[in-house]
Amino acid sequence: MLDVDFVRSQYETFSGEYADWALFENAGGSAIPRPVLDPFRDFLAHYKVQPYAPYAPSLRAGEAMDRGYRVIAELIGAADDEVTIGPSTTLNTYVLAQAIRPSLRAGDEIVVTNQDHEANIGCWRRLEADGAVVLEWRVDPRTGELDVADLGRLLSPRTRLVCFTLCSNIVGSFHDLATITTLIRDNGALSVGDAVSFAPHRLIDVRATGLDFVCFSTYKTFAPHAGVMWGRRECLESLAPQGHFFNRDLPRYRMNPTGPMHAEIAALGGLAEYFDVLHDHHVGGDAPLRDKARAMYDLFADHESRLAERLLDYLRGRADVRVIGRTSAADGARAATISFTAANRASRDVASALAEHRIGCSSGHFYAMRCIDALGIDPADGVVRVSMVHYNTMAEVERLIDALDRILD
Repeated sequence: MLDVDFVRSQYETFSGEYADWALFENAGGSAIPRPVLDPFRDFLAHYKVQPYAPYAPSLRAGEAMDRGYRVIAELIGAADDEVTIGPSTTLNTYVLAQAIRPSLRAGDEIVVTNQDHEANIGCWRRLEADGAVVLEWRVDPRTGELDVADLGRLLSPRTRLVCFTLCSNIVGSFHDLATITTLIRDNGALSVGDAVSFAPHRLIDVRATGLDFVCFSTYKTFAPHAGVMWGRRECLESLAPQGHFFNRDLPRYRMNPTGPMHAEIAALGGLAEYFDVLHDHHVGGDAPLRDKARAMYDLFADHESRLAERLLDYLRGRADVRVIGRTSAADGARAATISFTAANRASRDVASALAEHRIGCSSGHFYAMRCIDALGIDPADGVVRVSMVHYNTMAEVERLIDALDRILD
């Protein structure tokens, strides 16, 4: 079992000014463990210079950034030349859309969902101005779930691209990737997966997903603010470069029109130390980084499922609460990201009342306004979202339940 006390000892967050708060806003941004925070501070404090020049601080900066790229590639099972690290998933996805745009012909079809974060919807809808036809794979308005059969009915010989989330930041269910990506591939289309709400809970294996492009955010996976975009090499090479013309043959910059974020990328190398420390404590023995991370994510998943099931057990017992998505996490088919509405309290009021109990969560549409609207919920108020990761504790969940009892009764 996961030693949560040991995990939390790796984070300054849980011994600092807000140590007595229970933080359940992890889907909006996770805490950063010391092994990742240290190289970030070290970079900013000691060698914040332009990297890759032939003097010592610059060489050190370049080496730190190179390690950050290597660690991310190894963790997700990618080749080094398939990874772009930009400022955010929203911008990376927008850039990807612009790279695909020149190859579109009038009448080409793009399928998007109304379940996704707007980052993986809006950029594709903008391509309608270039003649693309955008079709919507819609959620069940009662459950918020997507039905693969509905996708099958949308696909046609004109389908060029299908863009969907691996795990909704509102609904929380993990999708049947193998079935979805096989259906897309057999239809001759490309696929783009938004893994932002998946990556904090399950280790991504980009090739095993069957996807052609995968995007996620490092600031939700225990590191500073950055976005990672992976693409199959043959797919990347078919796209119009989006970086400066003189960088078109440099894989890191070919799809990045912005300058790289030096310190943030360097900090990503610290994820290797984080998984080393956790693996040494829980498992022991030497192993490749990805194997260590996989072993730890297995423990994370078991722990998070128990936390989520405890909260869901409480919520499904209340007639005055609507849980969005699956009401059980026991089978591991959903993330510990749980959204709900209360019959007699506005979502913003519930979140504000929880803050009075020193419990941190939020309310709103969380940039998934189309999903909230499809569920028949007023986007102006939205849902209460409780999002847990591996460093949250059962004691915190019990605090949350006790607070909700007082607030909702």
